[in-house]
Amino acid sequence: MLKIYNDGKRITAALSGDIDHHAAREIRVELDDVIARSRPQLLILDLENVGFMDSSGIGLILGRSRSVRAAGGELLVKNARYEIAEVIRISGLGHLIAAQPNAL
Repeated sequence: MLKIYNDGKRITAALSGDIDHHAAREIRVELDDVIARSRPQLLILDLENVGFMDSSGIGLILGRSRSVRAAGGELLVKNARYEIAEVIRISGLGHLIAAQPNAL
C-alpha cells in the first residue's frame, strides 16, 4: 500500500492499491510522521500503482501538500493514471502533477 524512500532531502512515497477513506487514513498517519521527522524539501507521491482514488485521496494530497509546505518543502504527484490525474485536476490540484512524470 505504501513504500517510502527517503534520502533526507527528498521523500518518494510509492502508493499502491485503492485510496479510499480507510487507506487514506493509514497513509496520512505514516506520511505525517515522516514529514515531521525529515522536513523534506520535496515530497513525491508516486501514484503509478494506484487503481482507484476517491475524495479521500484528494484530501490526502491536499493535506500533505500543506504539511510539507509548512515544513519548507514542496509536493509533487507523478505517474498518476489518466483517470486519477483528471480527478486531481478537477479538484484544483492540477499544479501538483509533474509535467514529465518520469523526470524525477
